[in-house]
Amino acid sequence: MFESFIELSELSMGIIPLLVLLFTIALAVVIERLWFFHKVLSQGAAIERDLKRTAYRDLDGLQAVAKRFAGALQTTLVSHALASQAPDAESAERHVDESILEAVPVMDRNLWVLDTAVTLGPLLGLLGTIFGMIKTFNVLGGEGVGAGAAAVTGGIGEALVATGIGLFVAITGLIFLNYFNKRVRLGVQQLELIKLTVVNRLHGAGMKNGA
Repeated sequence: MFESFIELSELSMGIIPLLVLLFTIALAVVIERLWFFHKVLSQGAAIERDLKRTAYRDLDGLQAVAKRFAGALQTTLVSHALASQAPDAESAERHVDESILEAVPVMDRNLWVLDTAVTLGPLLGLLGTIFGMIKTFNVLGGEGVGAGAAAVTGGIGEALVATGIGLFVAITGLIFLNYFNKRVRLGVQQLELIKLTVVNRLHGAGMKNGA
């Protein structure tokens, strides 16, 4: 097994090990982002729930939510809204929007690695295949058609392994990239909902006595 890998690596001029490295890095990003979004979206749902249970103009209740979920990504929205002491809802929204803009890159972090894997994987695979076929046809040219026919057939099959690996890396990366892009959109939607809930609790017009 290991000897076959070494042989294929030499045939592809080192492209196959590079593809394996690219896949390993992409896989590490996938695992980290899966854990990140599971934690962040779960915390966001809990924060949403507690904010909706908080009475209007209840500053102590909002501070309790911020303290309960200290360290959560969405908690910064609540903290900034409280710290802003904005006189009206529009001013409070501007302060909270600043927190949302800071949070989006955190959710989008390292997804460029998957985007790179999707683009680079097939190209590297094709390059490895070209290198492999060049070596194979060199065998044909050196040994003659009759002597090298079997080597050429096997060599072309081995060379195509690089393309297969490159496509596998790209397909895997594309699936998870689309999944995480959806998670980012859900996260931003969650932040927007938390923003509206916090601003309404702070500046809910006509709701002082309704909560």
